[in-house]
Amino acid sequence: MASLAATFGRGAMTNGWTDIANADVILAMGGNPAENHPVGFRFVMDAKRNRNAKLISVDPRYNRTSAVSDSFTQIRVGTDIAFLGGLIHYALTQNRYHAEYVRLFTNATFLVTESYAFDEAAGLFSGWDTAKKAYADKSSWSYELDAQGFAKIDATMEHPRSVFQLMKKHYARYTPEMVSRICGCKPEEFVRAAELITSTFKPDKAGTILYALGWTHHSSSVQLIHTAAMLQLLLGNMGIAGGGLNALRGHANIQGGTDCGMGYHNLPGYVAIQKAGHQSLKTFIDAVTPKPLRPNAMNFYSNTDRFVVSQLKAFYGKAATRENDFAYHLHPKLPESAPGVDENWSWAYIFDHMFQGRMEGLISYGMNPVSNGPNSRKVLSGLSKLKWLVVAENFEQETAAFWKPNILELVGKKPADVQTEVFLLPAANFAEKDGTFTNSARWIQWKWKAIDPPGEALADQEITARIFLRVRELYAAEGGRQAASVTNLNWWYSNPSKPSMDEVLKEINGWAIQDIKDEKDPKTVVLKAGAQLGKFLDTRADGSTLCGNWLYIGCYPEAGNLTQRRNTADPSGLGAHPNWSFNWPANRRIMYNRCSADGAGKPWDASRPVLSWNGEKWVGDVPDFKPDSAPANTPAGTHDAGMGAFIMLPEGVARLFVPGQFAEGPFSEHYEPVEAPIPNPLHPSQSSNPAVKPFTTEFDKLGEAAEYPIVCTTYRLTEHFHYWTKNNPYNMQLQPEFFVEIPEELAKEKGIANGGKVKVTSARGSIEGKAMVTRRIKPMTVGGKKVYQIGFPIHWGFLGKGKQQGSLANLVTPTIVDPNSFAPEYKGFLVKLEKA
Repeated sequence: MASLAATFGRGAMTNGWTDIANADVILAMGGNPAENHPVGFRFVMDAKRNRNAKLISVDPRYNRTSAVSDSFTQIRVGTDIAFLGGLIHYALTQNRYHAEYVRLFTNATFLVTESYAFDEAAGLFSGWDTAKKAYADKSSWSYELDAQGFAKIDATMEHPRSVFQLMKKHYARYTPEMVSRICGCKPEEFVRAAELITSTFKPDKAGTILYALGWTHHSSSVQLIHTAAMLQLLLGNMGIAGGGLNALRGHANIQGGTDCGMGYHNLPGYVAIQKAGHQSLKTFIDAVTPKPLRPNAMNFYSNTDRFVVSQLKAFYGKAATRENDFAYHLHPKLPESAPGVDENWSWAYIFDHMFQGRMEGLISYGMNPVSNGPNSRKVLSGLSKLKWLVVAENFEQETAAFWKPNILELVGKKPADVQTEVFLLPAANFAEKDGTFTNSARWIQWKWKAIDPPGEALADQEITARIFLRVRELYAAEGGRQAASVTNLNWWYSNPSKPSMDEVLKEINGWAIQDIKDEKDPKTVVLKAGAQLGKFLDTRADGSTLCGNWLYIGCYPEAGNLTQRRNTADPSGLGAHPNWSFNWPANRRIMYNRCSADGAGKPWDASRPVLSWNGEKWVGDVPDFKPDSAPANTPAGTHDAGMGAFIMLPEGVARLFVPGQFAEGPFSEHYEPVEAPIPNPLHPSQSSNPAVKPFTTEFDKLGEAAEYPIVCTTYRLTEHFHYWTKNNPYNMQLQPEFFVEIPEELAKEKGIANGGKVKVTSARGSIEGKAMVTRRIKPMTVGGKKVYQIGFPIHWGFLGKGKQQGSLANLVTPTIVDPNSFAPEYKGFLVKLEKA
């Protein structure tokens, strides 16, 4: 999300599962969709069968996706930016980019400030403060502005400080030979893959990229995904059928959870969480509402005030009035960080704070932190310092059972040493409750309960509601800090102790509290009081509308619950299925679809038209654009000129150069994993990401290549679902025990036989399992050094029905996180291997 939103304006899969079938070229990199998304992978196979599409697999392992690919290239774990940077260089130097698309739809034409610089030898951008070891001043990562505050442009893209020319210079170092030195593939292997991948620069070709946790689990993950976005923009693959940058989410509702505020830094709808410094509603809205950077940019986030006020009405109901700033004073605000006190509350930081004694309790729904990791021993030690722990789950798992002797001994403690009071609440699973799943493709799909949960198990909303009602009673009776924030929550549901998911979805969509008048004609009522909202701009900033998540507006309008739609009609023939469920935003199937047509509104590819101008309006998919805005290259095109196809960004165009948002630079640069087998060949003095801040507890140890010479990665299997199916005997028959995948040459050096027991050790700990000796991972030469890679799946632990207990993958992974997304570096750490 952090990368896609900064590049395009929204943080989600840009196209959709069904659209993959429209592709001519499919790059599977940073994911293994045949293994981990087998149902969605059918659309890859459809593209191969029906369009003769070429599938390219780039991965550290020859995996199940590689087995059906047309091209496989093995690379070292953690070197994806170097490979993608090489593709950018190849496209630019071989004239394999869509020049007119780049000029129309990206910031390639924008001029960058004179103070911007990149030191190639040091591997650092301008603004680096050596004493603070941080980018203290990012002001040089910005555009040159005119007197009105708009970015200056050069339509020819020839100005030396244009984004296009700076990008060419930055990636000039990423030659096939340099890619080979870093990634380990041969130069000719890289060029062979590059020819296929960049073949989609032609307007009548479409290429898509599929990625998953293989990209997000790195200390430079956000920049990695941005590199892929840059490539797709250069090739003209965004907004078109069969194109896009498609994030494959790992669970059925990960996208929905993210949309609805799962991250600590966002509220539902990706509204930034309020900070302590935002003491008034106006201060907050002014701080988070961007100003346009081009004269006619739509800058859709200028409507932030509508969305925030409507959300406050959803939170606090009648207690939120115009007179009291819509109860903004009741709203929780994140404290500002201070020296020695970090107020980052993302995953790894939660358990660091817990270890430091800053937390009294934790409520964990459907999560297993001890297993999820990273650095399981640190998590165990943190849990042992809590006063109380609540776990809502289907099965007893390692987090609920962390106090048991065989688990607690990992941190040198006994049950008697732990004062944490643990509550294990039986919870309904996915088939035992109704509601919605939002899949990778942004389809919000209703699911109906199949069966009642067993015994005393309850659905999550009932568990939450019962706890809330009792806590509210205590506040009402006894008072307490910020009591009014709890007692004034808008708990309006017909059954307060068991809220209806239908009612909750109505609230997420939102409704009119008063009659809503047309903003241009105040005499006309566009929505009656009590009516469900139908579109984004039905919201108002005056308190007359209520909306839990503006992004989902339209999923439950007056016409009813559209997430329940199951109409398979496909008028376009492109797999859009517009009446199947509801697709945020606004039931739009392909985001940024204005890019599918040229400056005159004519589709680049007439055989796959997503959007076209018919002389009066845009037709096809729901326009990601003002529907009646004529193209700039038509006689009527006065409104469209300069508006740009990326309406969520103040530039109106997609960002090749990202001005100031990222922690480590405006262009993506290859940095080694924090634990790396070689120094960075581009700049050895700055090997890893300079913006990474390592944790400093006794458990946060890092290894060096001299002691831990082998690169290690983790992955998942089709036969298991994370840490859940180890409780299912049928899954365990298919994949009964933990194993370590080892190259044949390494096994021979170590005297390890297939099926023999091995021990994998990192600076954090050790695990044991069976050896799977394979030719699927080959040794590589990187930076002039022979390097081995091994890997193992994550699905086992101390509980469940597996043969071998205690093989918990995250006992060896480091607590190193990306400085933008704070995703842990589960992939690309160092270990040593020996016979057990």
